[in-house]
Amino acid sequence: MDTGTSSAGDRLYARWLDELWSGDLDELEAVAARVVAPGFVGHWPHRPGYVHGPAELAAVIRESRSMFARLTFELTVGPLAQGDLVAARWRADGEYEGRPSQFHGHDILRHDGTRFVEYWSVSEQPAEPAG
Repeated sequence: MDTGTSSAGDRLYARWLDELWSGDLDELEAVAARVVAPGFVGHWPHRPGYVHGPAELAAVIRESRSMFARLTFELTVGPLAQGDLVAARWRADGEYEGRPSQFHGHDILRHDGTRFVEYWSVSEQPAEPAG
């Protein structure tokens, strides 16, 4: 049921997915500084504490996006917010080495009310098309 209201976590997550992961690469560092706190820590599978702070996050996002000719992210579930935690599932569609590629993932983030302070990512490897 949509009540028409959104939490701070919902609004932050929209910025996370739309502005950071799908936004303008020329603005990436500035957006990261507005969306995540200076003490931000990001955890990826098999890489706990992989990213520290907005600059490292922007570098990882830039590197990830640069592997694709195009890459867009679409929210498929959520965001689900409870207290200082936000969870969501997304789908990425892109083009890798001239061929379509799609993969999915789950995000869990903790926020301080204004910015994200911690992140846990679980995502698939990009799938190559059959044939």
